[in-house]
Amino acid sequence: MSIIEIRNLVTEHRCADTVNIDSVSTEDMLIMINNEDKKVALAVEKEIKEIARAVDAIVEKLQVGGRLIYIGAGTSGRIGILDASECPPTYGTDPEIVQAFIAGGEEAILKAIEGAEDNFDLGKEDLRKINFNENDALVGITASGRTPYVIGAVMYAKSIGAVTVGVNNNPDSELSQICDISISPITGPEAVTGSTRMKAGTAQKLVLNMISTGVMIKYGKVYENLMVDVKASNDKLRDRCKSIVVEATGVSVKEAEETLNRTNYNCKLSIFIILSKLDMCIAKKILDENKGYIRRALESIENN
Repeated sequence: MSIIEIRNLVTEHRCADTVNIDSVSTEDMLIMINNEDKKVALAVEKEIKEIARAVDAIVEKLQVGGRLIYIGAGTSGRIGILDASECPPTYGTDPEIVQAFIAGGEEAILKAIEGAEDNFDLGKEDLRKINFNENDALVGITASGRTPYVIGAVMYAKSIGAVTVGVNNNPDSELSQICDISISPITGPEAVTGSTRMKAGTAQKLVLNMISTGVMIKYGKVYENLMVDVKASNDKLRDRCKSIVVEATGVSVKEAEETLNRTNYNCKLSIFIILSKLDMCIAKKILDENKGYIRRALESIENN
């Protein structure tokens, strides 16, 4: 990328309000950063329609056995990895369902791998390693909207008929032009010029939070606003399961614990057993028939 091209990127412009950030008090310095951060949520708000399109498109893919794959470089890649890694413990998903790749591989999570993000073919190669196919959805993440590693991956995904979503922070970027769905929160110049781990990175984190959370809600992983597929893999999460069952059903902690013990701490099934008052085997069958959606399962009983 040439100097002229870099200067044309909004995320590389100088912020007029922080030119003196190196000469003010610590408190004033932090106020400047905080004032810039306040702009992030508003930038994301403008993209809600496109984020909703992405959520619906990804859910359709998951319902036919597809996967959600994030791909990015540097900060963007690390944010994708963070979001993907949180899905199994939060929503009980198979680790294969939501995955993430970063230019340079696992080593790049902790330190920069020089030149990896400039390799156009590397993203495509990473997708091929997992047999990425037309049933999957790819979310490419890059502040500039033109990182070769991400662009190469997105172009490959498009060529095989997969859904492609672009998350970037510059208007009319190359990424937004080639993706099926473009999400572009324009966060503007950074408090420290070009440091896109700041506002741009924060915006990307908010967008991915919304995408994965929205997908999991529509995929039946949430009842009311409770994460009912949480895995009880430690004491804290076992206590959380008890709390969720109590909140969802109104039973005592003792009854919640007894039901959870019967279901081997299957939080969702425990809730449905209590609410439906059905035998565990019958309750499991009905819940399975409704693909794990508690509301649908309850409605199916009421309608019969």
